[in-house]
Amino acid sequence: MRFLSLVGKSFGCSASGERLVSAARDGDLQEAKALLDYNPRLARYSTFGVRNSPLHYSAAHGHNEIVSLLLESGVDINLRNYRGQTALMQACQFGHWEVVQTLILHRASVRKILVDYLNGATALHLAALNGHSQCIRLLLADYVPSIPNFCSISSKRSKNNKSSPDFDEGALYRVINRPADGGVTALHMAALNGHVETVHLLLDLGASFTDVTLEDGTTIDLIGSGSTALHYAACGGNLQCCQLLIARGASLTTENANGWTPLMVARSWHKDWLEDTLSQRQEVQPKFSSSLYLCLPLMSIVEIARECGWRSNDSPPTCLDPCVVCLERKCTVAADDCFHEFCTHCALYLCSTNTTSTAAYGPPGSIPCPLCRHGIVSFSKLEGTKPMIKEIARKSLSLPFCACAVEIPESTSVETPFCNADATCVPLSPFGSFRSLSCRRFHTLKLNPSLCMGSPDVSNSLVSRATDCGVQNQLLRCSRSSFRRSTSQSEGRRWLCSFNRSVETGRSC
Repeated sequence: MRFLSLVGKSFGCSASGERLVSAARDGDLQEAKALLDYNPRLARYSTFGVRNSPLHYSAAHGHNEIVSLLLESGVDINLRNYRGQTALMQACQFGHWEVVQTLILHRASVRKILVDYLNGATALHLAALNGHSQCIRLLLADYVPSIPNFCSISSKRSKNNKSSPDFDEGALYRVINRPADGGVTALHMAALNGHVETVHLLLDLGASFTDVTLEDGTTIDLIGSGSTALHYAACGGNLQCCQLLIARGASLTTENANGWTPLMVARSWHKDWLEDTLSQRQEVQPKFSSSLYLCLPLMSIVEIARECGWRSNDSPPTCLDPCVVCLERKCTVAADDCFHEFCTHCALYLCSTNTTSTAAYGPPGSIPCPLCRHGIVSFSKLEGTKPMIKEIARKSLSLPFCACAVEIPESTSVETPFCNADATCVPLSPFGSFRSLSCRRFHTLKLNPSLCMGSPDVSNSLVSRATDCGVQNQLLRCSRSSFRRSTSQSEGRRWLCSFNRSVETGRSC
């Protein structure tokens, strides 16, 4: 009976976790808030089999507010499902750039590259596969420096370059050209699927068009190993992708393991309209300016947002100098070129969404100022901008549920189904035999008896020997009364659960 009681409580926790998963998938913010208020540990729940957490579902469906709520609840931002995918990878796969921005600002793992277990793809591969250039721009925000001569340095970059005083050139090269299984890079994927803007952005950031695929037995390559990005572009049949690669110096005569040139690949896949472009190098090559998705000031504003925050609105109701864009928040940053001031939120949004042509006065990659159209290369903090005070994660404030009640004077008005932070609770051990569960008596705590989690057959081994008989008798009386509640009261029973072995493994809350 005691074992069945614990199993029943575990099923109740799973039901609450499934409700949170449904809320995260459907974008029900109020439901998610209510569930996390009752039990913040539900944020660590993961579904059976695929092991997707609420963070995975909310990121995949683009529910940015729920993603922020889960991150504030202390969930592991790099939690992985059965395929090894993180929330960042799923947000990039479906092109939810706002979610990607939130995850990047919360320092989701980019430098420590996490890959898909099945094909070795990274978040950059998934974004390039579906042509999500805005996500790629945000993914590489920590690698592209806010300096005016970035494009000239990028055009001369090689994989053997060492770090320069401006930025780590080698780190950017490695992350943007990291191969998945079979040696396929992000540029290969974008070229195959005909995503012109993505190919353009990757080339501007230093993607190598000479890297070739490998025959490693993990993938089925219908084009053949040893293929370059131009081979893949010829197979995809997009004329502009081929022209972009040729203009950057891609070879028309490189043969893959099957002995095919890009022209032969185009013919085998019946891409007849590429015949003239791939047959011989044209005398007049089309010229391409820098990518519209290249954004130089993004690194500077991301660093400021991480340090000083970007969501809070602490401006007084009668702010004398509000941001000219939103007219709500006070100005916290200024453009280093034209010195116009904005709030961090608006400056971040401007850098994340800009797809206009290069500013009239500024280097390639600068974004036009919304006031004077001068090119902005970087942002800097204003003197009055203070660092953000980091809040304690909600998971550090939450304690395991306990099957106890403590007597206090009736004048106290605090009623809660949780243990008070002043009470010391020893949780059930997830390994081996159960450890004792005890709550010390404090005169500042009152637990609602109708929500107490007792059971008529509670074993004495679950209660500390230091607990006196009066407290044990009260536990039994409280647990018996919980089984005589009305139907309306029993609804709250589902919010409560005991933490068994599944807590530490992430299969339950």
